[in-house]
Amino acid sequence: MLFKLFLLFIVVPLAELALLLILAHETHWLVSLGLVVFSGLLGAWLARGQGIAALRRIRDTMTEGHVPTDPLLDAALIFFAGAMLLTPGVLTDLFGISIMIPRCRRWYKTQLINWFKRSFRVQLTASSFAPSDPNVVDSYVVDCEEKPNGDE
Repeated sequence: MLFKLFLLFIVVPLAELALLLILAHETHWLVSLGLVVFSGLLGAWLARGQGIAALRRIRDTMTEGHVPTDPLLDAALIFFAGAMLLTPGVLTDLFGISIMIPRCRRWYKTQLINWFKRSFRVQLTASSFAPSDPNVVDSYVVDCEEKPNGDE
């Protein structure tokens, strides 16, 4: 886990900086600046349009009486993509734009869902749901040891 955080907070920003410096050296520093500003504006525009569409799908799904799991995951990915597009750099902008494209986002969602299935296990028991008698409160008692001075 520490290595992944190292990559995220050290290697990725250094790679972004190196790419921007190489681009500025090969072209002109205004090209690098323009690319960062343009991708930020494009990202804001895409995030707004895709976000509004995702919110509309959430509302429509809830109106139909279903849990909006797929539209909520879309909205979370769009929010994440917007953050990537606001981060100055070439790599994060390309990654953010790829998430904004619906076909690519479906692939990312599939990969994310598969990762969740591999990484987490949810177990529900019958006691997790409402008891058969509405007057019964399902609970359990935890035995706490007394403190040495007798205080609780």
